[in-house]
Amino acid sequence: MRASLEEILQKEKIMVIDGSMSTALEALGANLNNTLWTASVLRDQPELVRQVHYDYLKAGADCGITCSYQATIPGLLKAGCSKEEAEELITRSVTLFKEARDQWWNEEGKDSGRPYPLCLAGIGPYGAYLADGSEYTGKYSMDHDFLWDFHYRRMELLHNAGADILLIETQPALKEALIAAEIAESLNADYWISFSCLNGTHTCARDSVRECAEVLSKDHPHLKMIGINCTKPEYIVSLIGELKKGTDLPVGVYPNSGEKYDPLTKTWTHAEGQMDFGAYAFSYMTAGADAAGGCCTTTCTHIEQVAEARKKYLLSGSPKRIH
Repeated sequence: MRASLEEILQKEKIMVIDGSMSTALEALGANLNNTLWTASVLRDQPELVRQVHYDYLKAGADCGITCSYQATIPGLLKAGCSKEEAEELITRSVTLFKEARDQWWNEEGKDSGRPYPLCLAGIGPYGAYLADGSEYTGKYSMDHDFLWDFHYRRMELLHNAGADILLIETQPALKEALIAAEIAESLNADYWISFSCLNGTHTCARDSVRECAEVLSKDHPHLKMIGINCTKPEYIVSLIGELKKGTDLPVGVYPNSGEKYDPLTKTWTHAEGQMDFGAYAFSYMTAGADAAGGCCTTTCTHIEQVAEARKKYLLSGSPKRIH
């Protein structure tokens, strides 16, 4: 059985994305204080990854992002894995989601009227591998051949493992996103590109979000969605507007819960004056988002709020453009 983004949008009008893998793993007792981050749990405690996926589906998510954001072949090799072990771990990230999905589907999903969940293969930028917060600056080599070699095999493995969509996420720069898009097109793989943003109009590398949408919308037939993640929630409404000025593709957003990240200590600090996450989600839907969820520091509680916001939005009779 295959999941389809188009079918989910047709049935649910707005897709609910899951929440943070890292925050959920820490809540289950995982120690992420290492350069592999969540990939270390993929290697050492895979049952926790499976549990996180299952919990988010029960919370109302229509899709799940695999635990492969920081699971890179160079990173796993540096951590002592053989090439074969590294490749198996990357493939395992898809397998674990599929196992959780099948469990949830058989227990309650198929009788609930909800759509079959989508498997999104999480693919971080090169900056994520550096483990120094570079995905929020883009200040690293953007050499085409170097980044192609870095990304290709992981993307190929995730696609071959059965991911429904390659989610090329937390991209700080258009240049790296275009290279990843080129790889996805060469694999004939459907994909979604999501940027990390500095403010309401620009990516973290200061590329215009509207221009990113315009450029990616041309000559990329397998691109199924474009969006924003790992960004302050208060910027999202503006960013949705910028994306929609540049593309007719569906727009998906999953911001942080509002905390501020310190890449040196790898900790988050609570930000005062934030709106309720459900209220934020409702505002994104009103702005035209086709999918909404959460990134860093979000939990099942946040995703439940997004699902409730969708229900409230649709019951309000607000107009919605279906792609």
